[in-house]
Amino acid sequence: MENQFFIDSDTLSEEALKRKHRLETDPSSRINHMEYLPGMEKIESDVMEQVMSHMKSYDYSKYTARDVQAALQHDHCSVEDFKALLSPAAEPFLEQMAERARLETGKHFGNTVYLFTPLYIANYCENYCVYCGFNCYNKIQRMKLSIEQIESEMKVIADSGMEEILILTGESRSQSDVEYIGEACKLARKYFRLVGLEIYPVNTDEYHYLHECGADYVTVFQETYDSDKYETLHLAGHKRIWPYRFEAQERALMAGMRGVAFSALLGLSDFRKDALATGLHAHFLQRKYPAAEMSLSCPRLRPIINNDKISPLDVHERQLCQIICAYRIFMPYVGITVSSRESATFRNGIVKIAATKVSAGVSTGIGDHESKYSGKESDGQQGDEQFEINDGRSLDKMYSDIAEEGLQPVLNDYLYV
Repeated sequence: MENQFFIDSDTLSEEALKRKHRLETDPSSRINHMEYLPGMEKIESDVMEQVMSHMKSYDYSKYTARDVQAALQHDHCSVEDFKALLSPAAEPFLEQMAERARLETGKHFGNTVYLFTPLYIANYCENYCVYCGFNCYNKIQRMKLSIEQIESEMKVIADSGMEEILILTGESRSQSDVEYIGEACKLARKYFRLVGLEIYPVNTDEYHYLHECGADYVTVFQETYDSDKYETLHLAGHKRIWPYRFEAQERALMAGMRGVAFSALLGLSDFRKDALATGLHAHFLQRKYPAAEMSLSCPRLRPIINNDKISPLDVHERQLCQIICAYRIFMPYVGITVSSRESATFRNGIVKIAATKVSAGVSTGIGDHESKYSGKESDGQQGDEQFEINDGRSLDKMYSDIAEEGLQPVLNDYLYV
């Protein structure tokens, strides 16, 4: 396809540099980000239209303290209440929001906090996303684990006590095809009770195949729901096609996946509108697929290798806390994940209020779990990381810290029969 490629060298060729410059400076050189490419499945769904209608009409400046107080007094949080809780008018009420969120979390999750870890199996990518360390023009050490290396990494992680794993790749079909990811899922089922995927979006039949291989749920970051801003950040590759990415979770549910997760990368665009769209995306799909398990992530931009293209818009911890509390009040039953992008202090606090899932023993690099977990020096190649993490606690440390907060760390609550 046009603009599909990856760079696997320490230096970019003159032709590649010219193409990169053209993509950055000449919008006419880019493919239409709203038109599906050949091979991309279209589904009949009104979810996108509903989400975008609310997002485009959302004027958060119109909400007042009275609107926020009314939202907090209602037994059930409406879409309009959710909008009020995400508005600047809600910031002075953060303490009350946190208390309401804590009560809702307790009703649906008790005092449990779930633990998981990600495993990156490849960092080749065919997309040019200007904020991502894996982007095809970023000069990093690329690596794809062999099946034997994947099993070795999984064994190291499983031996630490972890029972849930999230498998990730860079977005490159040519290097990490669906069959390769499927083999990783089959291996993961040998070692873990719960298997998640965070890969490039695929069609329904491919999601069905991956589910048959052992995948339980699918996570997709929309990055930003502002399609105009999205166009300026995703300059090449399949990921550039905004609507195909938007519909990924629904295709996964149509294929039989038990659960799906949603996220915007806060700081790329207007975080209040992105948070609204993320929540509504999950909300409307939950109404359409009531048996599905929904979860939300709340990542903020983190530094990457060779980043010179984007400065994140300010989303401070207080604002992040507001978003997470609003999510919990609006959707008391959804899982909320706070990743290692955030500090240990913030994560220790937010799990007592609204978050129900955190990662531990995290690496965003490729092939380094043995050295990371055992302290042994690696004797092989390793791939560079996608972004810098903030909280590097091991599973044991995370487990003990959660327990010391009076919470119950949970490694798995699924039983396959």
